[in-house]
Amino acid sequence: MKALTIRRLRPSDAEALYRILSDRQVMRYLEPPYDRLQTEQFLREAGLAEPPLVYGTEADGRLLGYVIYHPYDPDSMALGWALSPDCWGKGYASRLTDRLVDLAHRAGKTAVIECVPEQTVTRHIAEKKGFAYVGRTDGLEVYRLPPNE
Repeated sequence: MKALTIRRLRPSDAEALYRILSDRQVMRYLEPPYDRLQTEQFLREAGLAEPPLVYGTEADGRLLGYVIYHPYDPDSMALGWALSPDCWGKGYASRLTDRLVDLAHRAGKTAVIECVPEQTVTRHIAEKKGFAYVGRTDGLEVYRLPPNE
């Protein structure tokens, strides 16, 4: 199984990020597919922000997508992922979720995953990892992991 790295995004990731964010399958539950300018804006405002809202994930030097990891509320970190379709079904999202939950716990926080109701794979991962459905906010289903005890 490939080693996955979570790292800061770089300006040089713009082209690879564009290929991912312009893909209709990837963006199906997020937003309309991005053009190059929207991708560059997302990279600047979310990936290169201080602190970042998203980080890159790669394997073998190839950007596979990004992970969401930023404060949700004072006690929790929001987490998630957007991966290239050729990475789907290989356990990457599950492995990345484990890593992000571990980061949150080490920071003394719990974790939250938000998704639209149609994102059945995201819901499945959240439930498999022990997240509990806590309701809807702004049309998104919210799953919260109980505090690490």
